[in-house]
Amino acid sequence: MTAVRRQFVSAQQVAERAGVSRSAVSRTFTAGASVSPATRAKVLAAAEDLGYHVNHLARCLHHDSHIVCLITTDISTPFQASMLDLLTRELQRLDKVAMVINTKGDADGVAAALTQTLQFRAEASIILSGQPSGALIDQCLANGQRVILVNRNYDHPLAENLCLDNRGAAALALQMLKAQGCQQVAVVSSNVGSVGLVAREQGFVAAAQAAGLDVRVLKQGDTSYATGLALGEALTALPDGVFCVTDLLACGFLDALRRRGVRVPADLALIGFDDIEQASWHSYRLTTFRQPQQLMVQHILHRLQGPADHFPRQQIFPLQPIWRETTR
Repeated sequence: MTAVRRQFVSAQQVAERAGVSRSAVSRTFTAGASVSPATRAKVLAAAEDLGYHVNHLARCLHHDSHIVCLITTDISTPFQASMLDLLTRELQRLDKVAMVINTKGDADGVAAALTQTLQFRAEASIILSGQPSGALIDQCLANGQRVILVNRNYDHPLAENLCLDNRGAAALALQMLKAQGCQQVAVVSSNVGSVGLVAREQGFVAAAQAAGLDVRVLKQGDTSYATGLALGEALTALPDGVFCVTDLLACGFLDALRRRGVRVPADLALIGFDDIEQASWHSYRLTTFRQPQQLMVQHILHRLQGPADHFPRQQIFPLQPIWRETTR
């Protein structure tokens, strides 16, 4: 059986069908370009007959690509999935092409991803995970690419950084537990070591020590439900207040405690972080901190629509405590 050769319709074919020049076809499909109504009508009719679509990749060689790269990992986790959903939909609304690059499982993934964005002539890269080197950011900026770091807490003189007040929220979590009479507290984390997770862990420990409270750090593995479950099952001496650095950890930890007959919040008060959809489910009703996803996405979009020097290089977003049924 002979394979069918697949070939895109070219602008030259449209020009020949319409009886106009190749440049007339280009002007017809270029916003704001000058072309007579009669010529436009002939070109559009020929394009529809042939099934022609503009080759935006070819245009990237001479114009802005409209490609915005989203560099991330753990795409399947509820928080990242929600963030990607918001970003991709809003970027598409602005006629941007969202290109998602998954760096999971690759130690040098962020560096490779940023190099790939240069090859595709992306107009901006939004880094949701990982920590790129300053030299690589410099290279992107030198090639005219915007670099927006989301919750990376990375001090680069030209990269744009949208940060969360991780340490402040963690200190507030300690105050919330202390106000409920908790005296022996713990923080549940993972060994991933990302900037945000480390800041939450360190912020909570520092606040507990400043308050003169006993504090334990419980951590292992990745930042997953399974890790939270394992840490809850392995717990020996029971604290009376726990702060989990993500809701996914908190959900696993809470399920493990319930299996053991621990009453939450009567025996132990529990606070998470992120306010993922599952945190509000009837089976969890988790007290947590809400990341302002909608607000952060809107700030990203505003930045992409204006020059970088019109915005502050770093912007810090507060987190809102959401009280539910895992605290008293």
